[in-house]
Amino acid sequence: MAKKKISVIALDPRAAESYRSDIAGLFADAADISVFSMLDGSAAGVLDRADLFVASTDAYGSPEELLRHIPIDSQTMAVEVSFRWRELRRLKELPAGSRVLFVNMTQTMAREAIAQLEQFGITHVQWIPFYPGAPEVPDARIAVTPDEARYVPPGVETVIDLGQRVCTSGMMIEIALRLGLEDLLEGPAFQEYARNVATNNYSFDRMFARSVRLESQFHILMESLEDGVIGVNERGEIFACSRHAEEMTCVSASLVQGRRCEEVFPYIPFVQCLQSRRTLPAKAVRVNGVNLSVEVVPVIRQNACIGAFALLQRFNDVEARQSDLRNQLFHKGHYAKYSFADVIGQSDAIRKTKETLGRMARGESPILLIGETGTGKELFAHAVHQASLRSGGPFVPINVAAFPENLLESELFGYEEGAFTGAKKGGRPGLFELAHRGTLFLDEVEGMSSALQVKLLRTLQEREVMRVGGNRIIHVDVRVVAATNEALEQKVREGTFRRDLYYRLSTLPVLIPPLTQRGDDLFLLADHFRRELNGSFHLTPQVEDFFRRHTWPGNIRELRNAVEYFIYTGHEDITMEDLPPTLFLSRETALPAPAETIPADPFRFVLAQLYDASEAGTSTGRDKLLQKAREARVPLSQQEVRSILSDMAARGLARVSRGRGGSQLTPKGRSLWESGQT
Repeated sequence: MAKKKISVIALDPRAAESYRSDIAGLFADAADISVFSMLDGSAAGVLDRADLFVASTDAYGSPEELLRHIPIDSQTMAVEVSFRWRELRRLKELPAGSRVLFVNMTQTMAREAIAQLEQFGITHVQWIPFYPGAPEVPDARIAVTPDEARYVPPGVETVIDLGQRVCTSGMMIEIALRLGLEDLLEGPAFQEYARNVATNNYSFDRMFARSVRLESQFHILMESLEDGVIGVNERGEIFACSRHAEEMTCVSASLVQGRRCEEVFPYIPFVQCLQSRRTLPAKAVRVNGVNLSVEVVPVIRQNACIGAFALLQRFNDVEARQSDLRNQLFHKGHYAKYSFADVIGQSDAIRKTKETLGRMARGESPILLIGETGTGKELFAHAVHQASLRSGGPFVPINVAAFPENLLESELFGYEEGAFTGAKKGGRPGLFELAHRGTLFLDEVEGMSSALQVKLLRTLQEREVMRVGGNRIIHVDVRVVAATNEALEQKVREGTFRRDLYYRLSTLPVLIPPLTQRGDDLFLLADHFRRELNGSFHLTPQVEDFFRRHTWPGNIRELRNAVEYFIYTGHEDITMEDLPPTLFLSRETALPAPAETIPADPFRFVLAQLYDASEAGTSTGRDKLLQKAREARVPLSQQEVRSILSDMAARGLARVSRGRGGSQLTPKGRSLWESGQT
C-alpha cells in the first residue's frame, strides 16, 4: 500500500519538527511526513497536496487563513499538545505557594499552557504567564518553559525546561482514523505513547493510582467534580461513590462500600470494562426517572487492569436548555417550507415518486434521495419532513460539499468555547442539536471526508453527539434525509465512501426522475416559473419541439433559468432566436434531422454555409454562422465555430479573415463540398 502524506504546519520550526517527530514515532512506516513553518517562510504560499494537513492553531492565526495555503478540499486538523506525566511529576515538587513564570513565545500560548497545567491538578503554585514583551516580575525566582528558555528573563534562579509539549494520544487517534490506519492503534508503540502522555481521559487513572485507600485528597478532588464518580477495584467491589453520584443514583456511599458493582449498579457495565480493559463510550440510561450519561474508564497499571471508574452526567437540564434553543431557532427559519403539493407535475414518473416518498415519510428510517443536479432533491426533502410525524419539529438543511472539512465538523457537531482559534465565547450548538426531534437534510453527502464519515456513522448509530473540544455527550433525536447526485455504490467500491455508512443512509433509497423522463411536466413547470416571475410570453411550436428534444443537463434549475431569460427578451412569442445561448453550449440537445439542404454535422454545416456564400459571391463571419446554426437548430458554440474555421484554414479549404472580412471557401474547399466526400 502506498504511503500516506502528512504535512505538519507550525509557527516555529522547532515546534514543527517536534510534532513531526511525535507523529513519525507512530506513523513513519505508513506515512511520509513533511514540516512547514511560518517563521522560516516554508509555510508561505500554497503548499503541495497531502492526505492530511496537521496545523497548530497559531501557525496562520485562523482556520480561514489556513485554507488559503492548502489545496482545495484538503483534510485538515489541529495540533493538540499536552505534557508527559514525568514532567508533571517534576512540577508537583515545586514549593507550594511559589510564584512561577510560565515562559512561552506568545501570551496566548503561555496562558493556554497554564490552563492545561491547572486542569492536570498543578494548582499549588501561582502561575504567571511570561513572554517577549511581558512586564518584568521581580519576585519570581522560578521559571517553567516548554523549550523556550531563551525567553526566560535574567535574574531567575531556577529554570525548569520541560521540552516541547507532545502531541496528545487523542490527536494520534484522529490521524489514524482520518487516514484509515486504525490497525496501528492496536500496536505496542501507541500503547506506550498513550501511557506517557497526560490527557484528561487518564485523570482518574492517576487519581486511582495515588489513592486506593480513599485518601482525603482523593475525596476532595472527587467531590470537586461536577460529574458523579463511582470507583471499583479489580474484583468489581465499590470503593468510591461521590456525593454527586449519590444524588444521581439515590444510593448511600456508606451502604455500598465493598459491595459488588453489578448488585448495586446493574446498569453500569463495570464488569464488561474490567474484562475488556477498554473505555466504554458514554451511554444514556434512566435511573429513578432521571436521564444519565454513563462512561466507564478502566485503570491500567503494568499491563494489568486494577479497577475502573464510572463517570455520570445528568443531562435533563441540558436537554431542557437545548429544547428552548431549538424552539427559538424553529421560529427563525429552521422549518420545512414545501410539501408534496408544491411538487409540480402530472407524469407517471413524478406521481410514483411522490407516492413512494409519501409512504416513506411516515417512518423513521433514513432516506437517500438520488438524482441529477437540479432535479429538486431539496424540495422533496422539505416535503418528506412536512409529511412525517416530525413535521412539528425543525427542518435543518446543509450542503455538505459547500464546507471545508474542518468547518463542516463544527457545523454538524458544534463546538465548545476555546475549541479552536476564533471559537465564539460560550461555544455553539451544531446542526444535529438544532435538528433535535426533527429532520436533518444532508445535501451532496458524497462530498464528506472519510474522518467525518466515521463520526457521522457513530452519531447515527448511538443517537448522540459530542461537540468539538467538548467532553459531554448530548443526546439527539434526529431523522436524516441525505441526497447525492453521484452513484454512491461506485464510491463505495472505490473506497472513498464507507460501506457501513452507505447502508445506514440508504435504508430507503429513492431515484428522483430527471426532467427528460417527465414528459410534458416541463411545460407545466415553465408556466409555473413564468407566473412566479410575473412574465408574459408563450412558446412557439418550434421552441416546444426543441424543449422536448433537449436533454436538460441542469434539469429544473436549467429550465427556470431559460424562463427567466425569456422574460428579459421582451418578446411575447418566444422563437428559436430567443433561446439563451447556454442551451446550445452543452451540445446535449437531441435534434431532429435538419432540412436536407442543411447538414447536421457541424463541420459539414459550416462548409455548406461557406459554399452558399461563395455561390452568392460574399463572405461569411462567425456571428452569421452562429445565427444560421440557431435557425437550423444545429448545436454550435462560438468556440466550436472558431475551431472549425481554423481547421479549414490549416487544410487549405478556406481563407479566414479577422474582423469584418469574414471567411471564404478556396477552390479546394468548393471541390470538397461538390464531391460530397466530407
